[in-house]
Amino acid sequence: MRPDLVQLRGLIEESPTIFTLRGEGLPEARILAAESVVGPLPPSYRWWLAEYGGGSPAGAPAAATDLTTAWRLDGDLLRFCTEPGTGDTYQFALGRQAYGEYAVTRRGADDDADADAEYVADSFAGFLTVRAARHLGLGAGPTPAVARLWRSTPGVLLPNGVLVYGPQDILERNETYEVGDYAPDWILIGDNSGGSGLFMRRHGHDRDDDSGSEHDRATVHLLDLGAGERDIDTCGLSEPMTDDLLDWLRHGAVRP
Repeated sequence: MRPDLVQLRGLIEESPTIFTLRGEGLPEARILAAESVVGPLPPSYRWWLAEYGGGSPAGAPAAATDLTTAWRLDGDLLRFCTEPGTGDTYQFALGRQAYGEYAVTRRGADDDADADAEYVADSFAGFLTVRAARHLGLGAGPTPAVARLWRSTPGVLLPNGVLVYGPQDILERNETYEVGDYAPDWILIGDNSGGSGLFMRRHGHDRDDDSGSEHDRATVHLLDLGAGERDIDTCGLSEPMTDDLLDWLRHGAVRP
């Protein structure tokens, strides 16, 4: 998914683990000067530099002028951050691109120089999202599909009002609607801006049939947020919207 910069701003402003230099955004000329040396910067990181000039989600992501120092560009890797205390580095993998964004990888300070770097996220926005989610105790994400989304963007708001939450919102929304009390096997991952929520199953449980398989954790269900303590699986209570969250969002989240 392309990073949603409105949701990214919300994540940055609400996360206690992301520190920024407010009012210190870099002018376009300085960013262009850096790009003339290291090549095009990924859009979400470019936005970060223009808005804040830098900050500290893990160590100190460099200001644009620092990106031109020789040690940051290492073959097809562009280092942008060093973890304080450990010396682990985070870098853009310049050969792995989608929507203009470069995948983010991590290399430990003690890793073999010939070892492959560890994949972290699909974008700089995803890097910030993953760190914020783990700090909040959400792990990579509450469901596999949401985890995949968060590796690209901290949520997304579509023109039709469909909103999928980032880690900055998801806990508060689930507490507000008492999802843990009324539907403990489910999590509210978003809403349609019209009184209905988007739900996914948190955990796998054995089906009531003879398949021996687990309940479906991939399907997104649309349910009135006032439905109360009723099984979302009940026929006619909720409306299945998709079993591929990312593809559904890419195509505008239209009703099936």
